[in-house]
Amino acid sequence: MAEYLKRGKPEAERVEDDAKTRGTVEGILADIAARGDAAVRDLSVKFDGYAPGAFRLTASEIEAAMQKVTTREMQDIRFAQVQIRRFAEAQKASMRDIEVETLPGVILGHRNIPVNSVGCYVPGGKFPMVASAHMSVLTAKVAGVKRILASAPPVNGAPHPAIVAAMQEGGADEILCLGGVQAVGAMALGTETIQPVDMLVGPGNAFVAEAKRQLFGRVGIDLFAGPTETMVIADETVDAELCATDLLGQAEHGYNSPACLITNSAKLAHATLAEVERLLQILPTRDTASISWRDYGDVILCADHDEMLRVAEDMAYEHVQVMTDRDDWYLDNMTSYGALFLGPRTNVANGDKVIGTNHTLPTRRAGRYTGGLWVGKFLKTHSYQRVLTDEAATLVGEYGSRLCMLEGFVGHAEQCNIRVRRHGGVNVPYGEAAPYRDAAD
Repeated sequence: MAEYLKRGKPEAERVEDDAKTRGTVEGILADIAARGDAAVRDLSVKFDGYAPGAFRLTASEIEAAMQKVTTREMQDIRFAQVQIRRFAEAQKASMRDIEVETLPGVILGHRNIPVNSVGCYVPGGKFPMVASAHMSVLTAKVAGVKRILASAPPVNGAPHPAIVAAMQEGGADEILCLGGVQAVGAMALGTETIQPVDMLVGPGNAFVAEAKRQLFGRVGIDLFAGPTETMVIADETVDAELCATDLLGQAEHGYNSPACLITNSAKLAHATLAEVERLLQILPTRDTASISWRDYGDVILCADHDEMLRVAEDMAYEHVQVMTDRDDWYLDNMTSYGALFLGPRTNVANGDKVIGTNHTLPTRRAGRYTGGLWVGKFLKTHSYQRVLTDEAATLVGEYGSRLCMLEGFVGHAEQCNIRVRRHGGVNVPYGEAAPYRDAAD
């Protein structure tokens, strides 16, 4: 049975934290719904100390921000966007419209139609998440979204130049300098000056994730992408320094970022615990990472790879770094996760920033039922049907009539019956099921 050599805070305490977050978010969204722009401005002052003349950046403001980005930084942003665009375009190419004749004269099909408008949130609290602009804005652009509204909080009292550059280069139609719950609330609910969107995407802290949860239904969302999670699945083929580095590399995100090591090697487990403590002495972001590791860090010792797989599947973490003597076995057998990073040469940071896959991924066990953000999230698959012949209208109508009456839907049945009478010449009394006639299936 799996043994916890280190465990984070109890689940009951985490539930209590969630309840506090839920109440705070409910109040903020209600305020935005009631007071619109005035509420958004008050919240921006309260949380970010920022009150510009307008939250939407003008073309000149966008250009001024981009002028502050160095040539090297712009080259790096464009390199990353090329990789992300290539993968998104390949994903889109894998999705196609279809049309088939399922019976003689019966045509069925579907079309993949982009969402009309999307609000892309880019976090910028402790760290300006430039890469999140690529992942949401650029991917929506590849999908063909008509209106892309992008928003990120101010950094040091102004729009962050690199975030603005990434949004602009990615194809945003409108850019807001607005953060937190007030940003996603304004984009979803709309205000006097901000036209609402049909869908919200992008990661964020616990408050942003909760706001998306509460707004779901009013608008669509990509997924519940809350505080980042990282899992390292490792055996004796790798060393403690690599494991500890990969754990702390994600724990620095925030004070509540879970990081977990699953291993079948007691030696590696204990060595990683020691190595984490050593690295925390020299890591510049240790003030954050150390709290995250203390409260949300786990080290789980398993008997073998089968048990490691079962534990990992149950936890369904966002990022799963696999470094074992059987990485392909995990790829073949794992079903519940955000994204896999296979082998010691890859790492979560590459996936977060540049390699080309999307870094907006499911957290809090949502990987059991959804994958991460990708071009397909911005596409709605809509079906259609067409009946071309009298024979087809009669055949399908007769079956439809009887199946509707089986459920007691007389009005439904009459939709079928009127076609049977008109196109097949079959006399079906009003309110009765069509007679059964021998017909090919």
